[in-house]
Amino acid sequence: MPDMKKKYMGEIRPALQAKIGCKNVMQIPKLEKIVLSTGLGSGCERDAFTEAKKQIAAITGQTPVITKARKNVSNFKLRVGMQNGVMVTLRGDRMYEFLDRFVHNAMPRVRDFRGIPKTGFDGAGNYNVGIPDIAVFTEIDQDKLKYPLGLNITMVTTARKDEDAFELLKMLEVPFAE
Repeated sequence: MPDMKKKYMGEIRPALQAKIGCKNVMQIPKLEKIVLSTGLGSGCERDAFTEAKKQIAAITGQTPVITKARKNVSNFKLRVGMQNGVMVTLRGDRMYEFLDRFVHNAMPRVRDFRGIPKTGFDGAGNYNVGIPDIAVFTEIDQDKLKYPLGLNITMVTTARKDEDAFELLKMLEVPFAE
């Protein structure tokens, strides 16, 4: 079991229950899943998708899937069924391992890092953050990167309010900006 999960089960859950004021143990917010996705656009050649899959698999330890367009968008020259991105959903131990590496290894490598913005909450207790370059992850070799690749990270929680989700992520050591 990863250290982050042990810490959540041992220290964070009781402290979070007291801080939020949950009467029932099942009401305590928890991290449900982390979704990593990247959009490559419709004009990318097949090589870009295999490169993106390889890089995201190196970051997460899990094979990503290629996403396809659900509707036609004429401005982007996009048709239904065309490949337009890569995504992976992490749950359980892999989710906590990724969160630990993201918080303690990747984020400090961002230039002029002062924390991630607090404005990424969606109103339902989920948090979104974008990373403009995946080279901040230690698993990525910058010399072998052919295409610039950004990453969208969505942390899905069971919290019903943004304030509760913020407290959960703060206790999980996510570095928010002051």
